[in-house]
Amino acid sequence: MSNNPFQPVTHGRGYKFIWGIASFGTSIIAGIYGALLPIFYQDYLGLSARWIGIASLIYAIWNAINDPLFGYITDNTRSKLGRRIPYMRFTAPFLALTFILVWFAPQKAGQSTIFWWMLITMLLYDTAYTIIGLVYSSLLPEVTESDSERNDLQISASLFGLFGTLLGFVIPDLVRPKNGTDANFLPLQTAMIVVAIVAALLIIATTLKVKERPEFTRVDKPLGLRDSLKFTFSSKSFLILVAANFMSILMSSLVTGAIYYLADYVVKINTMLLLACLFVPLIIGVPCTKIFTKRFGIVGGHQIMLVIAAVGLLAIMVVPTALIPICLALAGFGLAGPQTLTNVLFAQVADEDETKSGVRREGAFFGVNALITKPAQSIAIALSPFILQATEFVTREQNGGNIFLNQPENAILGIKIIAGLVPGIAMALGAIILIWYPLRGNRLQQMQHQILNIHAQKHEKLSHMG
Repeated sequence: MSNNPFQPVTHGRGYKFIWGIASFGTSIIAGIYGALLPIFYQDYLGLSARWIGIASLIYAIWNAINDPLFGYITDNTRSKLGRRIPYMRFTAPFLALTFILVWFAPQKAGQSTIFWWMLITMLLYDTAYTIIGLVYSSLLPEVTESDSERNDLQISASLFGLFGTLLGFVIPDLVRPKNGTDANFLPLQTAMIVVAIVAALLIIATTLKVKERPEFTRVDKPLGLRDSLKFTFSSKSFLILVAANFMSILMSSLVTGAIYYLADYVVKINTMLLLACLFVPLIIGVPCTKIFTKRFGIVGGHQIMLVIAAVGLLAIMVVPTALIPICLALAGFGLAGPQTLTNVLFAQVADEDETKSGVRREGAFFGVNALITKPAQSIAIALSPFILQATEFVTREQNGGNIFLNQPENAILGIKIIAGLVPGIAMALGAIILIWYPLRGNRLQQMQHQILNIHAQKHEKLSHMG
């Protein structure tokens, strides 16, 4: 790490490796949760779309409260361990426990009982996941001022995260019940326990290596709630980025939730083969983001990859079934943009804000971002069952516990809408919205130079504090 306060902080490969394993821990849990939750509660347990929609609405309301709340709390925390690390380290065991409980819903207990189990475990899980995800994202802008270093750290996080997300699809596919009226959930539940423990240990391991910069805890004076909200919502850069990110979150939630349906009922191939078509190009695309950003800048590279993803997803609606895996491959490559570059852009937003507010407030930005974008996950969870129900999809529960492969044409169209049309439109809109993102060119360079001077001054004040 460089000791020159006038230069961006740099980190070695070992640090970047340790940085990434926390992403593996959170992503394997989030991958399983996003991919398995809809089919687990609707298809396996037979919970109606109405109950799932109510749970999703309540879930969205809680998300509207907890994300900005925890963002504000972490920004204003002052402890010997820092503002972020304590929350990340000590919440990890609770994330593991609440994730496990999601999959222990009482089988054949009735609609209302399963609804309450789903709702309560979702809220507890999301609270723990929110705290850890918020803290982890907020650390990125703090540990270095360099866009290039941030991109490298985020590439590490993205690659580990993609591996975790891929396992999040593969593991439940290996252990989930396939057929039968009396499905045995024990293999799935056992796997969920093992996953949760491993994920928690990886998150904790990262907190033992990553250290916060003390000048942002000891020198910065926290803003009051009113001032914090004023600076946050007056940032044009932030509001534009959040609008684009909403589209990315909606897209990813819909695609991950539809992948089993697409594999089982449309393409009719092994889920892991279809996942490979999506994730191999995505993994290739992550390091390729450096090529795009070097040529077009962070935001320009992001826009190009969003357009690539949009083309691939929209093509699912019109190409023959045999070509759908190719469309997913194109979409997967483009998805590397939002996967890797979104947090780098949020780091720029936090830098710009520091030049105006005088303090580092990453938690506020990531918290309010979640306030606005997390409902996209709830929309996806609620939208998919309603589209399937409206297009006459036949569930396993309706078919006596057995998979109904010969779905009606309307149901096939419904699956394509969930996996292709809606997320494809969302990606195209995200690329268009970013046209108005202001931090680029000379304005970005001037802001980055100003940030280095501000950090040099804070470093100097810290040295005099003893």
